[in-house]
Amino acid sequence: MTNHLMAFLNPEAIELQSNAKSNVEIIRILAGKLERLGYVKPSYADAVVARELSLPTGLPLRRKDNVAVPHTDPEHVIRTGIAFATLTSPIPFGNMEFPDEPLPVGFVFLLAIDDKNTQIETLQQIMTTIQNADAMERLKQARTLADVEAALA
Repeated sequence: MTNHLMAFLNPEAIELQSNAKSNVEIIRILAGKLERLGYVKPSYADAVVARELSLPTGLPLRRKDNVAVPHTDPEHVIRTGIAFATLTSPIPFGNMEFPDEPLPVGFVFLLAIDDKNTQIETLQQIMTTIQNADAMERLKQARTLADVEAALA
């Protein structure tokens, strides 16, 4: 099931144990990777940041390290890809359920999706992954690409 994520997750778009201090910083770090790799247009980072302010993507998991899934419209995307980050310390993202409530996030899946069908399938895959406590613990401990692949296998 999670192989779908690995199909779009470029090893060069992974940031493990990031020291980013804000949601904007980690979005820009990951968006920069996707842009350098040819997945997104230069407008992508600003579009994701703007969308995050109005439609936050923090997913409450009822644990210390929640997940955010920032994304934006396909017009900023060249081809489908995912960037992923783990954070050394959780940073606040807006809560998808209660937008005014900051949510400590320890994992970020930045989506660059060029069609709606792929977006729905990818979000379902991410939801399946994040509901697996063992997979999330392995992602938290990940220090290499092989660790990430094993957690998502």
